[in-house]
Amino acid sequence: MDTQYVFQITPDAFLNALPILGKGMLGIFIVMGVIILCVSLLNKVGSAKEEKI
Repeated sequence: MDTQYVFQITPDAFLNALPILGKGMLGIFIVMGVIILCVSLLNKVGSAKEEKI
């Protein structure tokens, strides 16, 4: 099997991929924000229980 790969830089393909890249990055930041909020909420709940003891 002799397969040759030709790598080309096509600006049109890059511009078509930008919305997909943006949605992926936005999703990552949303998930990170949810994780940060959950951790901070758990820290507040956990510290409130420790103070009562």
